[in-house]
Amino acid sequence: MNAQIRPPARRPGPLKRLIRPLIKPDVFDFWASRLHRTWTWERPLARLVAREAASADAVTLLFKPNRHWAGHRAGQHVNLGIEIDGVRLTRSYSLTAPPRADGLLPITVKAIEGGKVSRHLCHDARMGDIVDLGQAFGEMTLPASPRGAFLLLAAGSGITPLMALVRDLAGQGMPADTTLLYWVRRRVEACFVDELRALAAAHPRFRFRLLLTREAAQAADEAEGRIDDVLLDTHVGDLAARQAMACGPGGFVETARSLLAPRVATFQAEAFTAPPVLVVDEGEVDIRLQRSGRTLRVPRGESLLVALEQQGLKPPSGCRMGICNTCACGKSSGSTRHLPSGELLHEPTQALKLCIHSAATDLELDL
Repeated sequence: MNAQIRPPARRPGPLKRLIRPLIKPDVFDFWASRLHRTWTWERPLARLVAREAASADAVTLLFKPNRHWAGHRAGQHVNLGIEIDGVRLTRSYSLTAPPRADGLLPITVKAIEGGKVSRHLCHDARMGDIVDLGQAFGEMTLPASPRGAFLLLAAGSGITPLMALVRDLAGQGMPADTTLLYWVRRRVEACFVDELRALAAAHPRFRFRLLLTREAAQAADEAEGRIDDVLLDTHVGDLAARQAMACGPGGFVETARSLLAPRVATFQAEAFTAPPVLVVDEGEVDIRLQRSGRTLRVPRGESLLVALEQQGLKPPSGCRMGICNTCACGKSSGSTRHLPSGELLHEPTQALKLCIHSAATDLELDL
C-alpha cells in the first residue's frame, strides 16, 4: 500500500511553540480536562453528540472533535480509542460523509457478534462520551476533479466509505456517471437505502442497485445473487471506462479484484476482513524484542499482533486489517509471511504490519 493520504498537520501558533519546552502535554491534559473534557495540549478527542438507527443491527454516531482534528477526505477512516471495563481499545471506522458544515464526524457501526467495541458503540455508548480520535487515513478517495465513470461495489459494512464517496459526488452535482452495487444478506441489514434511492431519483447520472443474497428481490432497484461476470454485465454494462472501487469482506474484495481488475480502467479496494488463505506453517519460532530485550516463543502462521497479545503485550493497533498502519513495526532480521496473500518476505530490514504478518523464522522486532 502506498503512503497514507492524511490532511496536513495543524501548525502550532507562535505562543505554543514558545512555551512547548516548559509544558508536559500529559500534565496539561489532566488539568485542562477538569475544565472541559475535550481540552488537550495537542491530542485529538471527540465527544458523542447524536445517534440514530441505521439498520436492524447498525447505528450512526455523530462525534464533535476538538480543535486538534486536522480534517479528512471522503472515503477515509479514523481510529477511535474507547475505554471498556478499564481497558483502552482502539478500532478503525470509516467516516460516512465528506467534511460537513457543522464539523461533526459520522461513523456507522454494525454490532458484531463477540465484538467488544462495536457492541459497546451500538448498545452502551451514551451522549457526552469522550473518545480518543486518530487523524484520518486511507487512500480510497476521489480525484480532485471527478470525471469519467465510477463503479462502486460494497458488501455489508463496506458501504460506509463508499457512502461518503457518493455523498461527496452528490454534493458536487454528480459530475461523473456513478453506479453503486450494494450487497447484503437481507433487506433489513442495509444502511442508507432511503437516501441512496432519493439520490438516484435526483441525479440521472447515479444508478443504485441493492443485491440480496438470502432474500427475493421486490423493488425495481433490487436484484438477487452474488458477484459474478453475469451480474456485472447485467447491472453495469460497459466496464472498460470505469474507475472501480470495492469494499467489504476479504473474500468479496478478492473476487471483485479477479473479475474487474483486468476489465476496468482502474481498480482500488479495501477489505474489512482477511480473505481465506490456507497457511500451513507449523511449529514455533523465537521473536526477540530489541527495545525490551525479551525473547518470546510464538507459533508460526499466526498474526504477530495476536501472538504478542497472547504473551501479554499490547502493541498499538487499530483496524487489524493492515489499513491504518497503527501497528507498523520495524524488523531487523528474519522472514515473515504476508497473511492475506500467503507471500513469504525475506528482506532482512523492513517495516511490517503486525496484524497481517506472521513469523516464518526467528525474528528481531523493534519493540
